[in-house]
Amino acid sequence: MRRFGTVLVTGGCGFIGSNFVRSAVSDSSFCDKVVNLDALTYAGNPKNQEGLKERHPGRYLFRKADIRDFEAVKEIFELFRPDAVVHFAAESHVDRSIVGPGAFVETNVLGTYNLLQAARNAWGDRKDVVFHHVSTDEVFGSLGDGEHFTEESRYDPRSPYSASKAASDHLVRAWNHTFELPVTITNCSNNYGPYQFPEKLVPLMILNMMEGKPLPVYGDGRNVRDWLYVDDHVEAIKLVMTSGRMGETYAVGGGAALENIVLLDALCRAVAAETGISPDEYRSLITYVQDRPGHDRRYAIDPTKIRSELGWEPRVGVEEGLRRTAGWYLGNPEWVESIRTGAYREWLDRQYGNR
Repeated sequence: MRRFGTVLVTGGCGFIGSNFVRSAVSDSSFCDKVVNLDALTYAGNPKNQEGLKERHPGRYLFRKADIRDFEAVKEIFELFRPDAVVHFAAESHVDRSIVGPGAFVETNVLGTYNLLQAARNAWGDRKDVVFHHVSTDEVFGSLGDGEHFTEESRYDPRSPYSASKAASDHLVRAWNHTFELPVTITNCSNNYGPYQFPEKLVPLMILNMMEGKPLPVYGDGRNVRDWLYVDDHVEAIKLVMTSGRMGETYAVGGGAALENIVLLDALCRAVAAETGISPDEYRSLITYVQDRPGHDRRYAIDPTKIRSELGWEPRVGVEEGLRRTAGWYLGNPEWVESIRTGAYREWLDRQYGNR
C-alpha cells in the first residue's frame, strides 16, 4: 500500500476536488501534506476549504495558478516536489461546452498536457510516484437499455466536454506507455453532494425548490444517469492511488442508474423531509424544456473491477445521499447566498486579484 509525502491536487477548490482535499488533509495514513492548485474560475471557491489550515497545521497549502500556464505549473512542481498528482481541474459543464467549447479544449487538453510534462520532468525515472487522472463516464457516449460501461468500453464522446475529457484520458495513457510515467485513471459516474456549483442538476433543483422556481427537465425526463455520492468517489480515488495497479483504469459508479425524472422525484422527497413541506408541492414545479443538443440517453457503470481488485463499494445509497445533500444546502445558507449573489467572486477579487 502506497503512502505519499506531498500530494498536488489540481482543481481542489471545485466540487469533487474540495471534498477530496478535505479528506486527504485529515488522513495522515494517506499523505503528509496537500498542495491545492486552482485557477479559481467561476466554479472554484477557496471558501470550500475554510478553516482547513487552522484545523490541520502544516498539512494544507493553496496556490492560485492556471494549468494552462506551463511555467506556473513547472514552478509549483519545483517548489513543492509532490510525490503524487490528483488531477481534477477541468471545465466540466456540458451546456457550457456547447456554448463555448474553446475553454474546454484549452483547460482539459492543453492543461493536462502541461501537468504530464511537468510531472515527467520533475520525476524522471521515479516509480514511487503516481499521476492520478480523474475522468468521466461521458467519454464512452450513450448506452442502450440494460448495458453498462466498463474499463473496456469503446470511446464515443458526443459533446465538446466529453471529447475534451476523452482526449485528456488518451494523453495520460500515452505518457504512461511512451514515457513510463506512473499513472492511474478513474472514470466516474455523475457525482452529487456538498459544495457542488448550482449549475448542476441536484443543487440547481434544491435551490429552485427553496425559491419556488420551476424545476426544468430536459426532453421527456427519461435520460438515465448513474449517481455516485461524492464521499464514495473520494474514497475510491484514494484506494486506486494507494493500492491500484499502475497504468490501469478503474470505472467508479454508484450503482444507482436512474431516469432523471425518477431522481428528481426522490430529491423532492428528500427536500420535503428537511422542510416539512409536501413533496407534491415541489413536484408541481417540474417543467419539461427543450432537450439539450446531442443529449446522451443513458449512462451506467459496472464497477466490478474496482470491487474485485480493491474491495471498494459505495457506502451511501441514493436516497440517503440525497437527504444528506439536501440537508447540507439547506443548512449552509451563507455559502448558497454567496454563490447565488456572486458575492464570493467579489471576495476572490479582494483576496487574489481576479479579473
